[in-house]
Amino acid sequence: MKDVALVLSSGGARGLAHIGAIEELEAQSYRITSIAGCSMGALIGGVYAAGKLSEFREWMKTVDKKKMLELTDFSLSLNHIVKGTRIIKAIMEFVPDVLIEDLPIPYCAVATDWITGREVVIDKGSLFEAIRASISLPSFYEPVRRDGMILIDGGVVNPIPMNRVKRHDGDLLVGVDVSGHDYKAQWEKQQRQTEIQKHDKSLKAKLLDMITPDNIEFNYYTLLSRTSSIMIRQNSILMAQLTKPDILIDIQMSRYGSFDYDKSERLITIGRNKTKEAICKNGQS
Repeated sequence: MKDVALVLSSGGARGLAHIGAIEELEAQSYRITSIAGCSMGALIGGVYAAGKLSEFREWMKTVDKKKMLELTDFSLSLNHIVKGTRIIKAIMEFVPDVLIEDLPIPYCAVATDWITGREVVIDKGSLFEAIRASISLPSFYEPVRRDGMILIDGGVVNPIPMNRVKRHDGDLLVGVDVSGHDYKAQWEKQQRQTEIQKHDKSLKAKLLDMITPDNIEFNYYTLLSRTSSIMIRQNSILMAQLTKPDILIDIQMSRYGSFDYDKSERLITIGRNKTKEAICKNGQS
């Protein structure tokens, strides 16, 4: 049995693939002896460290678009859209909060201090406070105030914190990166859909097209969202080059987005398959 220091990246709903990665590692007789995570990786890693991953997976099966809406506590604040309290409370119903120091394996979550711009590694105190800070997507979730800091998503500074996981002699450094998108495939698919819609439109709609942009999906929101994703991806690539993990499970997706939480089983399957491929490729099986 080989020991693994496991690192799980940010990536929104795509981070559900981390569950499949963990399951496949265990199926191939790897023992996870420490874990570090960022954003969704911090959530999955924390739930795993608390010994509740199977319960979390079963709960995710119940999450459809209606339940996602029920778990979204909208806010009228100028700095966030969603409070983020309701989702944490829902998970805490089957994953009780614990002190990180009391977890059976070393664990840490990465967040970003909005005031200083510095990385904040949380390896002590409330597990769920650490998770909540790490998943605080800027302008979407309410930031977490702690020790004079305003904490936002760790993906801003270190989306796959392979330099923060606890190590011991003989272990393997394994990183699971779901931050990547197949941007070209996404763009080409979008263009094809746009062309089809143009051909199927009524004369009135075609006339409207003459005074609107060719691709209405190319707007302020999509521009900023994709720009952020590209920056996070580049930071992930640089971290892999600096730390040189023994196994890097690089899961790029063009079909699934950051809010596809209702597709958990598909994402978990992708995680398992990609992990199996990476292990075979690296000759570690």
